[in-house]
Amino acid sequence: MISKEENILFAAEKLFAEKGFQGTSTREISKAANVNISMISYYFGSKEKLYEKLVEYRTNEGQFFAKDILERTDINEWEKMMIIVDKFASRIREHKCFYRIMQREQLYSENLKIVKYLKNTKLIFLNIYSKILEKGISNGIFKKNPPLYLLHSTISGTLFYASNSKEMYKEFLKNEEPDEVFNQHYYKELTQHIKHILKDLLGYEENK
Repeated sequence: MISKEENILFAAEKLFAEKGFQGTSTREISKAANVNISMISYYFGSKEKLYEKLVEYRTNEGQFFAKDILERTDINEWEKMMIIVDKFASRIREHKCFYRIMQREQLYSENLKIVKYLKNTKLIFLNIYSKILEKGISNGIFKKNPPLYLLHSTISGTLFYASNSKEMYKEFLKNEEPDEVFNQHYYKELTQHIKHILKDLLGYEENK
């Protein structure tokens, strides 16, 4: 069960994704969350603080799942990379509103606190990939050592672009399946595509 604070955050998330920060009013948020407008001030202080809290909340979620995977000892480095790809794709699919907000923020943000959140999140993932790559090479699982920043860009950039272009591709393919069915196939093919690219970039060979 979600808390009252989370209820407001999630209602605001949908509105921010649709209308942007400036185009969303606290009155609209309170109505969508079915709470008194004073609750926004009570929990967050202001619309800007609510926005910052949303970014912090979602970015922390992403960091936690990646750190948990990094610390696992029951799987090797290739398996860790594959789980990260699956989890990342799943988060983009499940939290499309948030990632729409984040892509807008990366282009236009004037909020220094949010810029810092985004930068720190990218650095955390770079460090995680770095540790996986270093250990994978040391253990002989990976035969290649690609530029780390390009490895990160390959994963996140491909996921974001493909997610944003999903409707266009559906139209291009003349696919008439229900969205839920198409989405399932689409994201499965997308993650497999990224895994094939990573296999080549990292020089991973199965059954070794």
